[in-house]
Amino acid sequence: MKGDDVVSRARRVAGEVASRFAGDVDAKARFPSETFEALKKERLLSASVPKELGGAGASMRELTEMCTVLAQSCAASGMVLAMHHIQVACIARHGLSEPYFRRYLQELVEKQLLIASITSEVGVWGDTRSSICALQRTGDGFRLDKDATTVSYGAHADDLLVTCRRNEEAPPSDQVLVLVRQGDYTLTQTTTWDTLGMRGTCSPGFKLTSRGGIDQVVPGSFADASAQTMVSYSHILWAGVWSGIASEAFGRASAYVRSEARKTPGTVPQAAHRLAEVAVHLQEMRNNVLGQCTEFDDIMARPDGMERLLTIGWALKMNNIKVAASEMAPRIVHDALQIVGIGGYKNDGKFSVGRNYRDSLSAALMISNERIFAKTASMLLVHKDD
Repeated sequence: MKGDDVVSRARRVAGEVASRFAGDVDAKARFPSETFEALKKERLLSASVPKELGGAGASMRELTEMCTVLAQSCAASGMVLAMHHIQVACIARHGLSEPYFRRYLQELVEKQLLIASITSEVGVWGDTRSSICALQRTGDGFRLDKDATTVSYGAHADDLLVTCRRNEEAPPSDQVLVLVRQGDYTLTQTTTWDTLGMRGTCSPGFKLTSRGGIDQVVPGSFADASAQTMVSYSHILWAGVWSGIASEAFGRASAYVRSEARKTPGTVPQAAHRLAEVAVHLQEMRNNVLGQCTEFDDIMARPDGMERLLTIGWALKMNNIKVAASEMAPRIVHDALQIVGIGGYKNDGKFSVGRNYRDSLSAALMISNERIFAKTASMLLVHKDD
């Protein structure tokens, strides 16, 4: 890669900014504002915008590596960046037929706007493919109100991408995506965000009230946007974040083992054998993530790429990478803790993996693994493995 590509710039932000403020972000459960100011200065919030509109046109592999290197320093920063990339991708991959969204992405490039999403809703029990709220059309405009269980970094975002029923007569599954602009909405916080980990994502519940123009509705259906973009970008980029968390914990365990080795030159510490075992699992995790990035980019290089993403086979791969990465990350962090011992358990030590441990536990809860297993089980009944 070029010396100043998006990944190199993200690594610079991670090392110079995110790592400095990660502890404070976690302790105060606050938004990593310093990191995102730095990302904006590096013009990285437009990494997934097509080059023709002024963005970097980054590949899935590049976007994932950006999230991974950032998560190694601050998991919350990596996760917020991942969720932002997901929203931009939904607009870039499904909205470019409309002049409004082309102009919007150009504005995003210019101003480095941060987009949050509102896909959760009180009353649908975690099913993002179902909505109670509906788009209420008023001539060329709309009104949209939604009671969301969580809105990650919503209070810190510029704009929001919201799911809702297409209209008041539509069934719960007939959904659309609506871009709601800053100044046209209000968020009223309904719950708190004092969590075990991923504290800097700042994801309490909010009630949304908003208005806008009907041209802010993303063309097509959310069903297609979800299957062709949101699921793939979510599961792959999230897996990249969790890989970053696991890599950081492994790095701390490695540093500890090296420090022990220096105490007895010529002798391999007993903990080094355990470290070697963990290295195998980390490599498996990294290769799994890299493999899915590469396959996604290869698919999208084909004329029928978008159609291929609608297959059961691809959906199964996305379910599998989400479950595998979300279960492997805390396992690797746990093993790192066992290697370091009390030094890893103490929050104020240089080998501490406490924050990594707590952040990694969120992985299995972000779209419950039990829900994903249930969907996978039903798909396997009709899918024949090629």
